[in-house]
Amino acid sequence: MGTVRTIDPETDRDSLESVTVTGTRVAMSLNKSARIVTILDSVSIASAPADNVNDILKYALGVDVRQRGAMGMQTDISVRGGTFDQIAVLLNGINISDPQTGHNAADFPVNMTDIERIEILEGPAARVYGTSSLVGAVNVVTRQPSATGATVRLEGGDMGTASASVAGALVSGKMSHTLSAGYQRSDGFNRNSEGGLNNDFSTAKLFYRGSADFGKRGLDVQAGLSVKDFGSSTFYSSKFDDQFEHTFKTFAAVRSAGKGFLHLTPSAYWNRSEDRFELFRNAPEKYPFNYHVTNVAGFGLSAEIDTKLGRTSFGGEIRHEGIRSTNLGEPLDKPHGHYVVGLDRTAYNLFLEHNIILRRLTLSGGFGAVKNTGNDEAMKLYPGFDASYRIGGSWKLYASFNTSFRMPTFTDLYYSVGGHQADKNLRAEKMQAYEGGVKYLSNGFTAILSVYYHRGHDLIDWIKDKTLGEDAPWMSVNHTVLNTLGEELTLRWDFPAITGNKDFFIRTINLGYSHISQSKELEDRYMSGYSMEYLRHKAIAQADFRIAENLSLNVSGRYVDRVSDSDKISPYTLVDAKLKWDRPSWSAYLKVNNLLDTEYYDFGAIPQPGIWLLAGLSITL
Repeated sequence: MGTVRTIDPETDRDSLESVTVTGTRVAMSLNKSARIVTILDSVSIASAPADNVNDILKYALGVDVRQRGAMGMQTDISVRGGTFDQIAVLLNGINISDPQTGHNAADFPVNMTDIERIEILEGPAARVYGTSSLVGAVNVVTRQPSATGATVRLEGGDMGTASASVAGALVSGKMSHTLSAGYQRSDGFNRNSEGGLNNDFSTAKLFYRGSADFGKRGLDVQAGLSVKDFGSSTFYSSKFDDQFEHTFKTFAAVRSAGKGFLHLTPSAYWNRSEDRFELFRNAPEKYPFNYHVTNVAGFGLSAEIDTKLGRTSFGGEIRHEGIRSTNLGEPLDKPHGHYVVGLDRTAYNLFLEHNIILRRLTLSGGFGAVKNTGNDEAMKLYPGFDASYRIGGSWKLYASFNTSFRMPTFTDLYYSVGGHQADKNLRAEKMQAYEGGVKYLSNGFTAILSVYYHRGHDLIDWIKDKTLGEDAPWMSVNHTVLNTLGEELTLRWDFPAITGNKDFFIRTINLGYSHISQSKELEDRYMSGYSMEYLRHKAIAQADFRIAENLSLNVSGRYVDRVSDSDKISPYTLVDAKLKWDRPSWSAYLKVNNLLDTEYYDFGAIPQPGIWLLAGLSITL
């Protein structure tokens, strides 16, 4: 992943341009990258009024975060009008996407204290992140410590919310180790018809990362787990208000990066996800629980060669995905316990990419070649090309053409219970995307304007025929063609850099606006569950203030206007704030979400929380 560092808010924040990112197969500094990669750095994360990855992503302009419950208990993340199944989710560059369903893909097995930055690559990226990145990718990068130490964090507030985490680092010579553990719980903000808890939650996370430098080769090892129990209210069916879900994720990966003329980097990973859904909490006699377990194992080998003609990267990956379930898949020859059906498939990915990096010009082109045993399609090529040109020291023009491919999830193919009717013959989704834009960066001011056009084939959606009444099933279908046109504008002012005064009252102001329109609308008789529901307008505004030497205030607002068939979903504005007191060895903060106590909905008739006050303390040892 390259060099990782923390950005100092008292210095020129535009130096973030030198951070190495992975917008292509070859990691390079952000200012040389041919694609626009959005970075949420450590300073932005620390100052934001959010305590989980999902809430932080709400302030990324091109990202749509739709929650059924509070604090990331059930979150769908999508990019540029796509669906939650159409993005790749990565941890330190390792794909941890869930082939069962994207509903649980945002269950990151890391604590907030682990995160160094979040990279968001918008647009198809098959040659970079594989076939699950139909419309983009989110890569969470964790800290690599420079010194031995520890951090303890405590938080509590409304709705019986409480959390605690501890993180420790050990650095010895050319080896480093980090280990963190965290726990969070809440009574939730809603009750069922009988007055009981129905969106309460508890979650625990454990994460380890170790690295070593052996001179000509480096070693990186990571492992983590996440356990969540949460009341699902009416998340998946409006008829029942006491649903419940349990998830348990484990993750392990190892990667060894070589050095020298030929950089050989092998990697291997394993992801396991267990899920238990209860339509009636603790009452299997009313309706049987749904059980699922998925196992994903992958092995990759990549190589990089530097020549006078540029840098070439090539390699391949084998990724096996399997599920055992009560209702997803084909009948098993040997049923085991709850698991009577299942399915296995293997993806074979090859890639080739060449990068030419000149003083002002960066060119990147290549392709991914994909074959999946889950369908009968032959191996196909998915090409891509990116270009950027720097004019003087402030302007940068860029353009790209990229393609991608995504297999249906196991849920898309087989979920035919609870008012759903799946089609196991769904075709894989395909995407072509064109993008162009301009970036201006000078003396503490940044402006980025982007225009993109996505042409999707066979996109998957769940639709309902309203003429068949309320009991009509939700059916998984392929849309023939769906075109998306979008525009994005972001503006950022760094006032200490602009004024030359590091104590200036206003630290930063961020403004952004995005607009999306699609070429296809459903007939009046149909309702769309996902792909036809998108953010038509999104606006964000964030400001960081330096009130006193150690006292800061962050105010963040966003406006959301969603295209939806639901009568409950209408445009809304949310404001969050965080007041923070920083000292060398400790910090304390007061945070309020939904400051205006706005009533709003992201899904159907599922209400979202009102005003929510939290206070926290962080101690560095």
